[in-house]
Amino acid sequence: MHPTVKPTVPNFSSGPCAKRPGYDVGALQLDTLGRSHRSSIGKKALALACTESARLLGLPEGYRVAVVPGSDTGAIEMAMWSLLGPKGVDVLEWESFSAGWVTDIVKQLKLPQVNVIRSEYGDLPELSSVDFNNDVVFVWNGTTSGVRVPDGNWIPADRAGLTLCDATSAVFAMEMPWDKLDVVTYSWQKVLGGEGGHGMLILSPRAVARLESYNPPWPMPKVFRMKSGGKITEGLFKGETINTPSMLCVADYLDALQWVDRLGGVKATIARSEANLKVIADFVAANDWISFLAKDPATRSNTSVCLSVALPADKVGAMVKLLEAQGVAYDIGAYKDAPAGLRIWCGATVEASDLKALMPWLTWAYQQVQQTASA
Repeated sequence: MHPTVKPTVPNFSSGPCAKRPGYDVGALQLDTLGRSHRSSIGKKALALACTESARLLGLPEGYRVAVVPGSDTGAIEMAMWSLLGPKGVDVLEWESFSAGWVTDIVKQLKLPQVNVIRSEYGDLPELSSVDFNNDVVFVWNGTTSGVRVPDGNWIPADRAGLTLCDATSAVFAMEMPWDKLDVVTYSWQKVLGGEGGHGMLILSPRAVARLESYNPPWPMPKVFRMKSGGKITEGLFKGETINTPSMLCVADYLDALQWVDRLGGVKATIARSEANLKVIADFVAANDWISFLAKDPATRSNTSVCLSVALPADKVGAMVKLLEAQGVAYDIGAYKDAPAGLRIWCGATVEASDLKALMPWLTWAYQQVQQTASA
């Protein structure tokens, strides 16, 4: 039957993601607009983005936070180009973005000692095979596969190499073992529903020591340069950005951080995301035509939830178009490089009530397409 209740907010894109509940652009603090980002008011806002991120995430003493250009991609590229080279590299690949970091390491940086540990979509690489005498590059959550690492127990505290973690769809939604992560990158546009174009770069003291002791043999683009005269550029981690940021986007990010604080911090945003995942898990358990792409429940993402449907790829695409035409779900098709299916964002800015309203529509769309296919 045709459902009657629609999601209030049908935005389930995996990036940019839904704005926070109750979001009102008119409520943003906009006194920085039209001012230089190098003015005292501009630097204060940018510094606050760094210090509030560190406070809310509970970063250990000595960890530095910077706003950098190019979203999460720019942040992780910046880290790889600046830090990799002195040691061998183990890099984990199990979906599209992790495959991109393999390309950078192997074909762009052309590092000589690289161990690529791969698995197919739906699986996680064998974590026990990682050599932590090397530097290790990995995503925490595979945004295009819906597969995440279950925890940080596989990372030793006494590792010799650095750990570089792309955590863009994990930060603020999953528990992060900060003391085991030397570089963490994310963007505002994921779990916090912020605007695109800016990345966040977190460095541990071990990463800073590497940065200051190592000079890469390749040319370093200006937007990647984090040190001067052999020392880290401290101003970068106090709001003095390398290039000109959007102060409107900064105001939007600060609004999102204030929302997290009002909720009760990261534990609250994690709880919201996990509750959202449960809505879909309950639906999948009750319907045999849909399943999680992640084979192991322990590695199932609670943000970028990827689902397989018992239909040919073109019919899954027809489902996605039907749902969009009805105004109940936008941008939920699988990522272009991933197996055909659905990808439904379940980060903290999504309301569980909207997901509950969406589920009957998935059944309706499946039945509509299935009937057409069998006619």
